[in-house]
Amino acid sequence: MGWWADNVVPVITEHACNTGEMRSYRARQCAELDGDVLEIGFGSGHNLQFLPSTVTGVWAVEPSTRSWRYARTRIAESPVPVHEAGLDGQSLALPDGRFDHAVSTMTLCTIPDAVAALREVRRVLKPGGVLHFVDHGRSSDPGVARWQERWDPVQQRLFAGCHVNRAIPSLVEEAGFRITRLAETVMRGPKVMGHIYEGTAVA
Repeated sequence: MGWWADNVVPVITEHACNTGEMRSYRARQCAELDGDVLEIGFGSGHNLQFLPSTVTGVWAVEPSTRSWRYARTRIAESPVPVHEAGLDGQSLALPDGRFDHAVSTMTLCTIPDAVAALREVRRVLKPGGVLHFVDHGRSSDPGVARWQERWDPVQQRLFAGCHVNRAIPSLVEEAGFRITRLAETVMRGPKVMGHIYEGTAVA
């Protein structure tokens, strides 16, 4: 991924993705999980602390070696077994209809082909399996959206391909999911990076 993406971006996201606001999103996202769970963009394991006892295992997809190093302590302390499940969410070496739930936290903004990754997630979910997602994306405020278009090339360079202007719900639906819950909020900080989509979708 390059030196900056491999060594600097994981340090930034380790802290930026574990603020009080982000922990609130994670807690809500994980509250309804049970059974076997696929997580794309596992990062450094911040969701582990919020997993209910009904979760029997997490299959984690994460391309960053440094993020895996950060995750080791959290994995060791987690009562839920964590299985490394590959590096690329766009091509999962996992069987069809395997998982009860899938989780994506601040991941769809960065995966090069988010629709391809979501189609893979849909493939490996059981019929009726649920995707839980939270991500930043295109603002519903036209003025902010225009600034997002201007800022997006810079964002990609600074944060290893992260986009601020993706229409997250549209990507989820394009991949064949039916959205069952969707909320939009704005995080503290620059509006260009803070428009949040949080929801669930059924395979």
